[in-house]
Amino acid sequence: MSEPSRCWWAGPQPIYIAYHDEEWGVPSADDRLMLEKLVLEGFQAGLSWITVLNKRARFREVFDNFDAEKIARYDDKKIESLLTDTGIIRHRGKIEATISNARAYLKLREQKTLAAFLWDFVDGAPVQNAFAQMKDIPGQTDVSRSMAKTLKAKGFRFCGPTTVYAFMQSLGMVNDHLVGCHRHDTCAELAGAFKAPKG
Repeated sequence: MSEPSRCWWAGPQPIYIAYHDEEWGVPSADDRLMLEKLVLEGFQAGLSWITVLNKRARFREVFDNFDAEKIARYDDKKIESLLTDTGIIRHRGKIEATISNARAYLKLREQKTLAAFLWDFVDGAPVQNAFAQMKDIPGQTDVSRSMAKTLKAKGFRFCGPTTVYAFMQSLGMVNDHLVGCHRHDTCAELAGAFKAPKG
């Protein structure tokens, strides 16, 4: 049996193929997952996503499965411990940004969930694109620029418009699977059934 057609970036590593086939582009309103991906996209800045994927399990372990309430209480001792952990990306600025992001997340949650807040930027409906080639996919959009600006105003860090657009692709806020990819239509169907949270 021949391999299904996939987006150009999905391989050949099995962990990358699984991420592409099972997760990327699938709409989600899971607040914990959204915080995790926002943080990990920030860690990815300047690196390859496969580097993050290979370290993702350890990231979840040392960052308390991205429990914002726990992360928000991290102190200098915890930061120094993280900086010695070879299982993650050891970058002081990004580690400190993770703590800031957890605190910003908790403050935002006093008004609405992160999912409700972010899905508002696309009016609660995943954007369905139909790109045929890699060169057609933008690195950022007006929506990602607006989202990044608003997140920064809310106290989030390491969330520029390019990082935010990658986050949107991952969370299924936009369907950027190429039209020739076997996941494009599947993710479109999932988008049709998706109900964005409110409040």
